[in-house]
Amino acid sequence: MAFGSILNLMVKYQDQALDRTFAALSDPTRRALLARLGERDSLSVSELAAPFSISLPAIMKHLDVLTDAGLIVREKTGRTVSCRLTAQPMERAMNWLNRYAQFWSESFDRLAAFVEDNPWPTQPSTPPDDQSRAQASRSRAGSARGRKRSSPPGRKPSS
Repeated sequence: MAFGSILNLMVKYQDQALDRTFAALSDPTRRALLARLGERDSLSVSELAAPFSISLPAIMKHLDVLTDAGLIVREKTGRTVSCRLTAQPMERAMNWLNRYAQFWSESFDRLAAFVEDNPWPTQPSTPPDDQSRAQASRSRAGSARGRKRSSPPGRKPSS
C-alpha cells in the first residue's frame, strides 16, 4: 500500500472518530453524563443515572453512544458496571477546534490592525452639497413605495 493511501486511510479514520465525538457531544443528556463523570474518577451506571428523570434503558443507550465515540470506558466488576472518562477523543476534538480558533484569532487581529490604521470618520469633513442631498433624497424616495398586496386567499377565477 502506498504512503498516500495509508495517509488517506488515517485521515478518513480520524474524520470518522471526530464525527462520532461531536455527534456524541451534541446531546445535552450525554454532555451532562460526561460532566458527572468529570467530577469523579468512576461511577456505577446506577449512580450515574440517579439524577436523570429518564429511564435506565435510555441512559444505557446514551452510554452506548459515548462508548462508541470512545469518550467513556465501561468496566464490569461482579454485577456492577462502572464508567470512567477517556481523554483521547476529547483531545482530538480540542486540537481540531484550536486550529480554527487560531485562524479566527489571527483574522480578528488583522481586522483590528486594519481598523486602527484606517479609523472610521466620526463626522463628515465637509458639509454635503446640494447635489449629494438631492441624490440621497432620490434614493430614499424609491423605498417609500407601498407594498404590493397579495390576492385574497382561495382559487383564482378561470379566464
